[in-house]
Amino acid sequence: MLNDLYQQLDPIAFAVGPLTVRWYGIAYVLGFVCAGFVLYFTAKRWKVRFDIDSLLTVMICAMLGVILGGRLGYVLFYGDGYYLQHPLEILATNHGGMSFHGGLIGALVGGIVAARLTHVPYLTLADLGCIAAPIGLFFGRCANFVNGELWGAPTDLPWGVVFGGAAGSMPRHPSQLYEAFLEGIVIFAVLFVLSRKVPPRPRGTFMGLFLILYGTFRIVAEFVREPDAQLGYLWGGWLTMGQLLSLPLVLAGICILAYAVKMKLPQKGVAE
Repeated sequence: MLNDLYQQLDPIAFAVGPLTVRWYGIAYVLGFVCAGFVLYFTAKRWKVRFDIDSLLTVMICAMLGVILGGRLGYVLFYGDGYYLQHPLEILATNHGGMSFHGGLIGALVGGIVAARLTHVPYLTLADLGCIAAPIGLFFGRCANFVNGELWGAPTDLPWGVVFGGAAGSMPRHPSQLYEAFLEGIVIFAVLFVLSRKVPPRPRGTFMGLFLILYGTFRIVAEFVREPDAQLGYLWGGWLTMGQLLSLPLVLAGICILAYAVKMKLPQKGVAE
């Protein structure tokens, strides 16, 4: 059973002397490495002028954007005033606290910098990044499960998991794994299959679809996921911060996809 598997998991992968390596950190590394491979080979298939130096530039910009944006997003969206009273805690990333929505904003800003440095059109770079991003989401949600965080609502379904600690002793939905499947496997499968078409679909297509799919899946998953304790439900006993932040993603995705369909700009490595 899933609960039996969870009870055998340890958030710490291994320790060497004072160095402790957690599965969460490994998930970040694996996510970025695998995403880099997908981004690079997809760019080659699309015949985008993209070499190893360009890949490293993009990955560095993306990593800085995701980490800085994810942390600042958590402080702003989920801090509930705590970090105003304890500003030094903003730097205490070892205490947890990352926001996908903040990380997404950071990645998009980092993409602007990367596009200028690599001379790849921004929407092409964003499309490539959105095809690769679900891999990182998959590893990240699996790490959330191992850590026993972001658990779901109580359930009597046979795959319920007892997370213990603040989650109590009742079985709960393994909402982390629901999100790993929807946000990671499903979105990647859809975008990767679509990316196989040659010539590739117009610029902005993959970014628009990613935002629509992620926003929709996140809104749905939040119905069986417990809201952050410091915030609770924002309205009506069901609206969460995750749902509130995801709705604009769906709307933005629809607008970007409509723009891509209308303009039909080809994917290009260097603007001519």
